[in-house]
Amino acid sequence: MFDKKLIDFIGKALLNRNESLAVAESVTGGLLQAAFSIAENASQFFQGGITAYNVGQKYRHLLVDPLHALSCDSVSLKIAEDMSKHVCCMFTSTFGLASTGYASVVPEKNINKLFTYYAIAKESKIIDSGLIHSNEDEGLNTQLLYVDKVLQKLKLILKNA
Repeated sequence: MFDKKLIDFIGKALLNRNESLAVAESVTGGLLQAAFSIAENASQFFQGGITAYNVGQKYRHLLVDPLHALSCDSVSLKIAEDMSKHVCCMFTSTFGLASTGYASVVPEKNINKLFTYYAIAKESKIIDSGLIHSNEDEGLNTQLLYVDKVLQKLKLILKNA
């Protein structure tokens, strides 16, 4: 289900640098948190996470701009970036990862393609963010694709730092 080698690489890199990580997620539904929970020595670098699905919870816990969130169904690059910055503060972590998007189509909102915005913050400053598209089936396959892609992005950052 998860790429254990990738997760352990990230964990070892963070431990070697004496850094930590927290996660704020929506579309991945807790799967990023689950992935890090199986890492070797997870409790030594993984601070925890939050799964917030709606505008109210993203505003209350992750301090996203509620007017902007209402205008975009809580799915935008700005939302992902705000989530990643604020989860760093919430969990006192070096890095914050965030994802917000769609794992299933929502025709009534004209969402016919699956995508997520992701953001990675270091010490509450955005160091990477962008858009990930999915050609997978709806649901879990799409969520797992997003998790893998975000983990790959973090690995590149840690490798190149």
